[in-house]
Amino acid sequence: MTTYNELAGLRVNYVSSDPTLNTGNEGQVWYNSTTGTLRSLVQLKAWSAAGNLPVAKNEAASDGTTTAGWTAGGSNTPAANTGLNTTEEYSGYTWASGGNLNTARTGLGGSGFGTQTAAAVSGGFTQGPSGPTRVMFANTEEYNGSAWTSVTSMPTSLSNVAQCGIQTAGLSFGGGSGYALPSVATTLEYDGTNWTSGGNLNTAAVYQAAGIQTAALGMLANDTTGKGTEAYNGSTWTAVANRNTGRAQIVGFGTQALATIAGGYSAGPGSPQFTETEQWDGTAWSISPATLGTATRTGMGIGTQGSGTSGLLAGGFSTNYLADTQEFNSTIFSPATGAWASGGNLNTARSSLAGAGTQTASLAFGGYNGTANVTSSESYNGTSWTNTPSINTARREIQGEGTQTAALGFGGYTTTQSAATESWNGSSWTSVNSMNTARNGLAGAGTQTAGLAFGGFTTANTGATESWNGTSWTTLPASMNTARRGLGGVGTQTAALAFGGFTTAASNATESWNGTSWTTLPASMGTARYGVAGAGIQTAAIIMGGAAPGLGPLTITELWDGTNWTSVPPMANAKDNRVGSGTQTAALAAGGSPNTAATEEWTGTPSTGTASTLTTS
Repeated sequence: MTTYNELAGLRVNYVSSDPTLNTGNEGQVWYNSTTGTLRSLVQLKAWSAAGNLPVAKNEAASDGTTTAGWTAGGSNTPAANTGLNTTEEYSGYTWASGGNLNTARTGLGGSGFGTQTAAAVSGGFTQGPSGPTRVMFANTEEYNGSAWTSVTSMPTSLSNVAQCGIQTAGLSFGGGSGYALPSVATTLEYDGTNWTSGGNLNTAAVYQAAGIQTAALGMLANDTTGKGTEAYNGSTWTAVANRNTGRAQIVGFGTQALATIAGGYSAGPGSPQFTETEQWDGTAWSISPATLGTATRTGMGIGTQGSGTSGLLAGGFSTNYLADTQEFNSTIFSPATGAWASGGNLNTARSSLAGAGTQTASLAFGGYNGTANVTSSESYNGTSWTNTPSINTARREIQGEGTQTAALGFGGYTTTQSAATESWNGSSWTSVNSMNTARNGLAGAGTQTAGLAFGGFTTANTGATESWNGTSWTTLPASMNTARRGLGGVGTQTAALAFGGFTTAASNATESWNGTSWTTLPASMGTARYGVAGAGIQTAAIIMGGAAPGLGPLTITELWDGTNWTSVPPMANAKDNRVGSGTQTAALAAGGSPNTAATEEWTGTPSTGTASTLTTS
């Protein structure tokens, strides 16, 4: 058998602890004698599909981050290019409409700077149906997250000007001064009030921008043979290494030290678009193995307020105007991992119980002991369970939220669906105002004074959502997109996650709650199941166990990183209808069906995109 030494010309290092990691470790392999694992550092680069824009368009202004991006203006009318005034805001999953620009315009490719709540747009044009006649703009507008306000105009009317920075320290350079006229080499700096001149570019052209006002990168974007790149230090531009592929109408984002460009075309407008991606490491450009899912040009880049390792390409033009959003990620990556260990047993073996708290300070209450519903309540100190005063209403498939000393229990099943709510103050349970919708098998998130209840079963599966203010429940107008029972829930009253459950079959659906509405996320659980236990927050959660028809109770564990679910080492005991508490990296699962008193403790390492993580084999 071929060994690693023969393949790589290197022996596997034998170490007692992992080395200090950076990108120089990429591809290296070593054995950690302390953990007994063979490890390596792997980099992953990929484009993936994200939520579509509300309207197909190109040549709009854009900036922000992959979780709070924005676009404004642009065009979706090939013959006229009359310009749009629409603004779109990205949440990390979906786009929503924002306030309209005062001046509708297109020719904003590469333009725009600032965040979703403090942005700026300047320049652009409209073009009537008469052909080459253009109305050029110097107008500048600022956005506060809801409305655009006209402010000081640029000294010169320009289109497709490259821009980067923040609303109070913006940079603008290059661009075109009219229809079929030469590009300009001028640089302008914006302080939030006025425009002043900066150092001229070495090459007058249309560019894409990355970075900030005092450390910018300009990438030639209107020359299909040239590949030029220039760097700005706040006063002068310096030509740096060329790109590998000459192309026009690219999208770019990132910083002066780490940038990404993608898309574009190589000749006239009728030529095919690129899917190719290149990355800048501060010294040179390299062609990335990641390629766009949809070849495009004149799209909108987002990520200049983030990094060159993650960004968005929204909209653009292929054979027609696009509403597609494509998301780029380049990470030194390690899959999430961890291990389960046995904890102290419950005093009362049961399933379908509720809980609250952390791995080392948890509360469990209610449930079903195999014969009857119970009122038992217990607290956990990280080692053992201690009986506490009982809840007032015996029930199973109850839900809980809060902490070990300030918890809320609600819903469940007695001999029928229950709306009863009880509050725990660390020493006793008190019956308080009931829910509006009696149900069992529901999920919850939040605290004793700011809670959320969703899903469950009434006389049928429901997606009904209610909020708790510490005194009473309010039925919210937005129901879940998938009505279900036996689901899991984590998070807060304004940022919750719902997953799994049962509709007419086991579900793997995932939904996020923003305090107003539910959004079905594109990433589903790896295994559809119900009767799941969960712990964590909206962006970092764990699912423990559950059951599925034909499979029975399960040991499967999955972690959520805010974007995807990842399978990690399974539990020791196959159970469903456990209680879960804690966090993604320190969780507790207790009880479950078939009826048990067993407790398991999870200690985990989530997947991350930093160079301090490892792939474990």
